[in-house]
Amino acid sequence: MSLVKKVAHNTLIQIAGKLISTILGLFAIALITRYLGPTGFGEYTTVITFLTFFAVTADFGLTLVTVQMISRREIAENKILNNLFSLRLVSALAFLVVAPLVIWLFPYSPTVKWGVVLSFASFLFPALNQVLIGLFQKRLSMSRDAIAETLGRAVLITGVLLTRKLEAGLNGILLATVASSLASFAGHYFLARKFVIIRWEFDWEIWKKIIDKSWPLAITIVLNLIYLRADTLFLSLFRSVEEVGLYGATYRVIDVLTTIPFMFAGLILPILTTAWSDNSPEYFKKVLQKSFDFMAILAVPLIIGAQFIAQPIMIFAAGRDFAPSGPILQVLIIAVAAIFLGTMFSHAVVALDRQKTMIRFYAFASLSALLAYLILIPRFSYFGAASVTVYSELVIAIFSAYCVYKYSGFMPSLKIVWKSLFSGAAMGAFLYFFSPSYQNTLTRLLFIMAAAALVYGIALFLSGGIRQKDLIMIFKRKTTSGEPTYDGPKL
Repeated sequence: MSLVKKVAHNTLIQIAGKLISTILGLFAIALITRYLGPTGFGEYTTVITFLTFFAVTADFGLTLVTVQMISRREIAENKILNNLFSLRLVSALAFLVVAPLVIWLFPYSPTVKWGVVLSFASFLFPALNQVLIGLFQKRLSMSRDAIAETLGRAVLITGVLLTRKLEAGLNGILLATVASSLASFAGHYFLARKFVIIRWEFDWEIWKKIIDKSWPLAITIVLNLIYLRADTLFLSLFRSVEEVGLYGATYRVIDVLTTIPFMFAGLILPILTTAWSDNSPEYFKKVLQKSFDFMAILAVPLIIGAQFIAQPIMIFAAGRDFAPSGPILQVLIIAVAAIFLGTMFSHAVVALDRQKTMIRFYAFASLSALLAYLILIPRFSYFGAASVTVYSELVIAIFSAYCVYKYSGFMPSLKIVWKSLFSGAAMGAFLYFFSPSYQNTLTRLLFIMAAAALVYGIALFLSGGIRQKDLIMIFKRKTTSGEPTYDGPKL
């Protein structure tokens, strides 16, 4: 099987698994928001956001470094993975144990402070998962990640239902989150045993190599955290907990959508890395162009569709108490589109091993966003936060594209983008006349969304944005055995 077919089939399998996991995740959030309401969900969001700062700081960029290092032919995979996993455990523990201590310095309610103490472990297990996910990405076996993630979501739903029955409140929800994270890690670890047996291993020379490769990513991730998550943190400090709840519910929908580009880019990264290290720049550019086109095809209808059905989506996702979140989603969806396109370029920067170059760009975006948050959030609440988030993601996407162009000469063709915009306009016209209102049922909303997607797909096909041979290539099933490897420019 050619490489492109392996990626296509693996992507379809992963999408199917992610779809199941996402549905379960949305169901869990729907249960949580309806149980806690805007105020309780605001407290829940504050706890999760606070812990996120420590968890992401501990990341060290090891997910991307894992894929990059084990994708090189000369690397002893098992030894590298053992050391990566051990370093990840040390870094995660070192940062996460600080959170339950630091939280007492902030002017939050006792409910939020004890929530952080109770649930900090829920971020430890996902931190360990990241190294295993890097292995699955390299082996083009992301279905295993989807299975483990689905297991975790099932445990979360069970825990939330039990919490509702026992009336355990926010603490019960947070304990269910911890149990879900543990179940997901157990699934990842067990499923990774087909490829490697992960053990504790400390080889200082390897740790130094990992740190040398990861520190630029660690800095960019921290800077990324400032412009991406500081909005919710500042919102929790300057505005009411109800406003945090409305914004947090919207962000949950956004988080679901942004898993798509990171999932796809994770599959493409080892291919880009191998192509560039094998001195195949034309193949590198061809893969990146195809990936950019695919992201554009997905991003355009999200922006246009959200302008018509954002409020019904938020009502069905979180409940009628969250209807004011609709306008927030209409703004934040633009940031999602920037993430869809920018993620491909940011991963290409890693494949080029030029992540150090991006530090100054992330610093500019983070510092300017931080200043904007301080000015706009106290005055404009969640609309100020959403606007700055859009600005930040657009800036990073542009800077990442510039970096890729500078070091590889790649300049994306916008032909598919224009065709996607044309098709999106056709879809928008359909939604203008048939978009559902908040009184409509979930069945009608799903029907309208499916019909709009069909209109978009037909328009895209007629305009040449999707070709018949591309569909045949993706859906034609032909399998072989053996580990997927780079097999030359066949895309």
